[in-house]
Parts: sequence; structure tokens; C-alpha cells
Amino acid sequence: MSEKEITMRIAFYTDNFDPELGGIQDSILAITRELGLRGHKILIVAPSASPRDYARVNRPPVEIDLGPNIQICRLLSVPFPSSSQQSRWGIPTAKGRRRVEAFDPQVIHSHGFLSVGREALRMSRRLGCPIIGTNHWAVGGFDMYIPFARTFFGEACTRSVTRYFEKCGEVSAPSKDSVDTMREYGLSRPCTAISNPIDTLRFRPVSPERRQAIKSELTLGDKVIVAAGRLGREKRLDVLIRAVALVKKQVPDVSLVIAGHGSAKESLETLARECNLSDAVRFVGTLNQEALAKLFSAAEVFSIASTSETQSMVLLQAMACGLPVVGARSGGLTEHIPPKVGFQSEPGNSEDFADNLVRILTATDTRERMKQEAISFAREFSVSSISDIWEELYSKWAACEVPEGSRTECERKESEKDSIRSVSCV
Repeated sequence: MSEKEITMRIAFYTDNFDPELGGIQDSILAITRELGLRGHKILIVAPSASPRDYARVNRPPVEIDLGPNIQICRLLSVPFPSSSQQSRWGIPTAKGRRRVEAFDPQVIHSHGFLSVGREALRMSRRLGCPIIGTNHWAVGGFDMYIPFARTFFGEACTRSVTRYFEKCGEVSAPSKDSVDTMREYGLSRPCTAISNPIDTLRFRPVSPERRQAIKSELTLGDKVIVAAGRLGREKRLDVLIRAVALVKKQVPDVSLVIAGHGSAKESLETLARECNLSDAVRFVGTLNQEALAKLFSAAEVFSIASTSETQSMVLLQAMACGLPVVGARSGGLTEHIPPKVGFQSEPGNSEDFADNLVRILTATDTRERMKQEAISFAREFSVSSISDIWEELYSKWAACEVPEGSRTECERKESEKDSIRSVSCV
């Protein structure tokens, strides 16, 4: 039996999980499904969700089925404010701990640093089990919610998050930018850039005939800009709406379709009316992945103005469907929007976004060339490719034993390595 055929038991701890909308959740679902198909046993520990959380994504309150090798352990939880309007604060219980103990994980993987992430550290010590941590958040990008102390808030949060991951045996993040930020704030653990995966079987280009059929079905024009994700202030969708008002002066039939839900929806709708864009900006609500792939297939360009991204799953999903991109020159986006697939714009600058959007919308040859490059670029982020990386990392740590109060042999060896190893598929 080869090393990859050995079944492992891995516990995923996450503060954010289905049915909450977000890239973290999509990444966890994709990886666990793939690992389960490969025969590995996964236990996902996550906050419980309320019927209202399911209603926000137009689903019945039924637990998602990830296959026979995947278990889900829901913790007691209470809601707390967030831009997704679905976030829950997990409350660890003795019952939950007993379930993890019965599962007897060989590796714990923490995908968060809040209450469930803290529980992951406790269970790692309690079970003598190695722990890997992934930082999915660019926490400094949320400083707009504390306008009276933005600089202090951003730096304090980044330091706190870095201290959390310093307690893990090994750390990853979806982009080198995130790795470098943690290094700047004192992270000394081995830290690797590992990209999040996308479902390239679902998100893929369609034929010209199918594309036109979808346009007719969705009643979309020929100059469609699409944006998708959580409707939070940190996503800076206001920049795109103002940009579309400028684009309209040169491309009168332009339209912007926004998919998703969140706390900023009402203010964004108001802004669209104030910019006289009621007919040009359409909010289509939360879409499942099949519907989102259809929307991408019928658009001309994807745009993202967010300044809080470590990578952006919807960005890569849109590319996989063949969309050129106009995005903010910020954070992890800078690594995932190469010149061959689109343009990077100055963060917060609607004029710059408008100029780049016009360049794509009015140049068929440029758009077609970027479309083909985007498809090729996105293929490297397939679930299978990224799962290979995780499988190898889990296998390494599953072989380690953790005496209580001491570091593992793997950890000691890795701490001697000074360089940051990047296995990103970028």
C-alpha cells in the first residue's frame, strides 16, 4: 500500500462553516469532499446554525451531506454581528469533546482563531495531537468598522491572530502576502502559501451557443460586469457602483450584476439609485454554485474591489468560467490577477476601475485573449491538485506523536528551516 493509500483521521475546526456564505466555507467543503472520496476520515467541528441562517441562502435547515467518510460535529452557538449576517460564536461542550476523543484524530487542522479555533488548540494539547493552522483572514482589511481607531485596530488584530498561529505546529495561508504579513508580525513557525481550491468541473467555460441561451434566460445584455460574494463594507462594492456610473458614459448598455447577501445591501441599493443606475445595477441575491457558474458564463468581465482578500474564491471561479478580471491592487488579489488575465486598479479609485473596465468591454480581441488565459490560469487551482498538497502535509504530521507539554519531532525539525516554502499553484 502506497503512502497516499493510507487512511488518515483528520479533525477540521472552523469558526465559519456551511450554510454561512464565504470562501473559507467553500474551501473546507471542497477539500473534505475530496479527501473523503480518497478514503480519509474527516470530522468537522463547527458552530451550529439556525433556521434563519439556512433561509438566507434559500435552503431548508438540513445538514449538508459530504459523504460517508465525513462527520460534522456542531457546537452550541450564539449569533454575533457580521457582514454575512450568519456568523455564530461556537461554545465548546463536554459532549463535543467526547465526540472528538472518540474520533481520535491523528491531525487537527484549525481554520479559524476565534472560539472554535481556541478549542482546537485545547484539544491538541489534551489529545497530544499535532495541529496545523490556516489563516484565511486579512483581518486588517476590516478596520473600517472601527473608524476612530483604524490603524490601532488593524495592527492589534493582526498581532493577536499571529500569536494564535504561533501556537500551531505549522501554518498556511492562501497567499504569500498573508504569509509575509504574519512573518512581519513575528510568526516563527514554518509557514507555507497553499492556495484554496475551486471546483473546475462546475466552474468551466461553455459553448457560445450555451452562453447566448443563458443570457436570454437571465435577461442579460452584451456588456455585463459581474461581482459576487458577501455584501459587506470591506468588499468595497460601492467603488464598483460608482465605476459603473462612469463606464456608462462610454458604454451606455453596460450593466452590473451583484450576487450575494450581507449587511451592506441596503446602502448599496441606495447608492445605485443615487447614481441613477437603478436599471443598470441588479442585485440577484445569494446563488448556489450551479447558478453562480451560469451567471459567470453569461458575463463579459468579473470585478472585485475588496481590500480584505487573502485570495478570493469567487475570483478564481469566475476566471475558470472564462472571465477577464478587473480587481483591486490589494492583498492576495495582487498574486491572483496577473496581467494576462486582467487589470489591477488602485484600491478605492472608481475612476481607475472604470478605465480598466472600459478597456475590456470595448476591446473584443483583448477580452477573448484574457478569457483563454483566465481559463488556463484557473485550472491550476483544481480541487484534486490542492488536495494532493494537503494530503502530503497531513501525512507528514500524522506520523508525529506529541508528548504532553512538548513539541513534536516534526515541529522541531521544521523550526530549523528559516525559509518560507511556497507550494502555491500560482
